[in-house]
Amino acid sequence: MNGLHRAALHALGAAVLFGASTPFAKQLIGNGSGVSFPFLLAGLLYLGSGLGLTLTRLVRDRGWKSVKMPAHEWPWLMGAIAFGGVLGPLLLMVGLSHTTAATASLFLNLESVLTAILAWMVFRESTDRRIVLGMVLIVAGGAVLAWPTGEASASGLGPLALAGACLACAIDNNLTRKVSASDALFIAGSKGLVAGCVNTALAFSLGAAWPTLPLLSTAMVIGFLGYGLSLALFVLALRGLGTARTGAYFSTAPFVGAAISIAVFAELTSASFWIAAAVMAIGVWLHLTEHHAHEHEHTELLHGHTLRHDAHHQHSHDFDWDGNEPHTHVHQHAPLKHQHAHFPDIHHRHSHQ
Repeated sequence: MNGLHRAALHALGAAVLFGASTPFAKQLIGNGSGVSFPFLLAGLLYLGSGLGLTLTRLVRDRGWKSVKMPAHEWPWLMGAIAFGGVLGPLLLMVGLSHTTAATASLFLNLESVLTAILAWMVFRESTDRRIVLGMVLIVAGGAVLAWPTGEASASGLGPLALAGACLACAIDNNLTRKVSASDALFIAGSKGLVAGCVNTALAFSLGAAWPTLPLLSTAMVIGFLGYGLSLALFVLALRGLGTARTGAYFSTAPFVGAAISIAVFAELTSASFWIAAAVMAIGVWLHLTEHHAHEHEHTELLHGHTLRHDAHHQHSHDFDWDGNEPHTHVHQHAPLKHQHAHFPDIHHRHSHQ
C-alpha cells in the first residue's frame, strides 16, 4: 500500500474516531447543568486526550524522552496550540451555548472550507479541479446531514462565535501542517493538555462542581479516543496528504457520528442521511483516485520524522545506526530534481507553474 493510501486511511480513521465520539459525548450532556458545565465537559474530554497520549508516549518510549523538534518549528506549534487548544475551544463553547444543536452542526461544516481556502491561498498548497470538486461534495454531504429538519434559528453572538471557532481551527490545521513531520503523539498531546487545563480552569472559575467518578472516567476515555488518537491520526494525515485534502476527508466525521447514532442508539434514518452518504462517497472516491505527477525540484530542507531510506532520504548519519528501518532522527535534505506521482506531503510543498 502506498503512502497516499496510508495517509488517506489516517485521515478517515481520524474522522471515524472523532465522529464516533460525538454521539457518546452527547449522552454526557444530561449529567450537568449551568453555564459552567460545557466548559467542564470540554476540559475533561481534552484532558483525557492529553493525559492519554502522554501515557502512550511513555509506554512507547519506555520512559520520558525529550522531543527532538527543529528550533524553527516551535513557533508554528505554539501558534497551533494557541488557536486550536485555547481560542478555538473557547469560541466553540460560547457558540454552542447560544445556538441550537442543528444550527451549530451546520456552521461547523465551515471549518473544512476555511481550512482549504487558507491552505490554497495563504500557504500556497497545490490543488486541482478534482480535489476542489471532491472537497465540495464532502462538505455538501455534511451540510445535507446537518441541515435543520425543524425550526431552528440563531442570531447574534452564537453564529459569530462558531464562525470564529471554525476560523481558529482552520488556522490551527494549517499551522499544525508545518510541524506534522514531528512526533504526532507529542503534538496532539500538547494540544490536549493545554485545551484541557484552560477549559477546566474556566469551568471551576464559573462555579463548576467536581465531576463524579463515572462522568470523569467516561469523558476522559471518550476524549482519549475521539480527541486524542483522532488528532494524532490527523497529524499523520497532514504529513502525507497536506492540509486541504486531510480537512476534506475529516469532514466526513458528521456522517460517521450519524451512522453510529443509528446503529448504537437506534435513531431513525432519513432521506438526507442516504443522500449525504452518496455525496460524500463520491467526494472521497475523487480524492482516493487522484493522480498528480510532474517534474519538480526539492529545495534544501532540515526536519525530523520517522523515515526509510527511499528516493527522498539518501543521507549519511552522524551517529551509530543499527541499520533497522524505519527510524527517527533530524536529517538534512539536499536539493533534488526528479519526477514521480506525489501529493502535498512534507516533502512536496513546492509551487506549480
